[in-house]
Amino acid sequence: MKVGTPTKLAVSVRGLRVDAVASRAAIVDEVDLDVRPGQILGLVGESGSGKTTLGLALLSYHKRGTRNAGGAVVVGGTDLNSVGARAIRRLRGRRVAYIPQSPGSALNPNLRVGIQLRECLPGKDSARVREVLREVALPDTDEFLARYPHQLSGGQQQRVVIAMAFIGRPDLIVLDEPTTGLDVTTQKHVLDTVRQMCAMYACAAVYISHDMAVVAELADRIAVMYSGRIVESGPAEDVLRTPRHPYTTRLLMAVPDLDGRREMRGVPGQAPAPARRPPGCAFAPRCPIAVDRCRAEAPPAEPVGPAHLVRCFRAGVDRLRVVPRTDTAPPPSAETILGVRHLIARYGSQRVLDGIDLDVPRGTCVALLGESGSGKTTLSRSIAGLHRQYDGDVLLDGKPLAHSSFARTVNERRRVQYVFQNPYESLNPRKTVRELVLGPARVLLHRIPDPERLVADALEQVTLRPDLADRYPDQLSGGERQRVAIARALVTRPDVLICDEVTSAIVEHGAVATVLDEPAHAYTRSLVANTPHFRLAAS
Repeated sequence: MKVGTPTKLAVSVRGLRVDAVASRAAIVDEVDLDVRPGQILGLVGESGSGKTTLGLALLSYHKRGTRNAGGAVVVGGTDLNSVGARAIRRLRGRRVAYIPQSPGSALNPNLRVGIQLRECLPGKDSARVREVLREVALPDTDEFLARYPHQLSGGQQQRVVIAMAFIGRPDLIVLDEPTTGLDVTTQKHVLDTVRQMCAMYACAAVYISHDMAVVAELADRIAVMYSGRIVESGPAEDVLRTPRHPYTTRLLMAVPDLDGRREMRGVPGQAPAPARRPPGCAFAPRCPIAVDRCRAEAPPAEPVGPAHLVRCFRAGVDRLRVVPRTDTAPPPSAETILGVRHLIARYGSQRVLDGIDLDVPRGTCVALLGESGSGKTTLSRSIAGLHRQYDGDVLLDGKPLAHSSFARTVNERRRVQYVFQNPYESLNPRKTVRELVLGPARVLLHRIPDPERLVADALEQVTLRPDLADRYPDQLSGGERQRVAIARALVTRPDVLICDEVTSAIVEHGAVATVLDEPAHAYTRSLVANTPHFRLAAS
């Protein structure tokens, strides 16, 4: 077991820069970070701000189309950017480790759990495998080691991935939104496991997250990224209680509260593309307190408190304030657009829903709350015609819908649209954003006078830049992918929009709530939203 002294640095980053190969524009620029042994740094920011690119750069790994353009990443006394590829491969898993967003992408579906854990050790030490399983609160039995990933729950899969990361006792571990898609109870167990393992092994952690509430609970320090730079960093309590950068303030205003009294407000506008950053502060075009100096000069990182740095000429001017919630929506219609009557759903012989009755008035939002396995997704998929094994009726304007979407009319399919939870699985990787958005429109709309205008309007509606239309999903962040999925559903102007935890990959909940809410008023659309988060449902 490692023991770190309080003054020792596990990770030191200086002047780190990652460029796009084609444009040579900086995706990540001028990043300085220090993380001590056992310390957890929370890395937050909007979709496309560079969080994952930075996290991978800490492992000296760069995605296709990007390259290291300078700076040092020193882990345990070794600069990862100055050693060769062979040395880096030896260091990964031992000195540095990575936990991806989706455990399904990290676990080989064809290999048993025990084999995958042993492959992470040079000597394939079975005793160490069982030890690390106990440390992450998983069974160390032969029966568990013989299971395949599909035989585990989502929380168990994530714990196995955590065990794989910690099995080599690394100095640094990078966690890329590891609780995305987990219900609040399972999420808490995973976070507790991460915290305990970091303390046990005096391992420094960089925790990338879209969820400010998670970061507040877990992190010792917080770094806020915007357009490839760290704009504010400091002790977690200081950053959350007294944010000094206006961007940090706006992110916190986009976090839902439990009683629903505070209005969620997304950050207006869009972050610039790396090749199109304005002179001066990149946030200036969206900043409500920007002055001429902000538009002309790039602010340096200046201390505003103990170990608290901010890149802003007007640090502290824009204080966090509570904006009372005002309901600007028209009163809900008495007309029920969607109804569910005595629905009983099954998987094989197993009954998973029993006698569900539900009414959704036109122009309203109904939130389905519950833990994983409670039946939220099954009910939503039954309504959308994606799960056919059920008894009872789903009514649209009082008329029963066929159980299968394939048996429904074109207009019925247009009127009920579904946004899946995981954009990594719901978007075809071989199609561009333009093709993805136009796909449903070509099938469900009678005619499209101007396809390019339709795509541009759809992307603007979900606050995505028009130039993203030519990109493929693997060239987007998780949050950008989810916005594309929302745009694809909205393009047919549905009457009922079913959203399966659509904010799970996006940091700015308020922005997404606005995207989904405002069109609902304009089109008198109804919304059925699955979420395990009471705060989001209340807002």
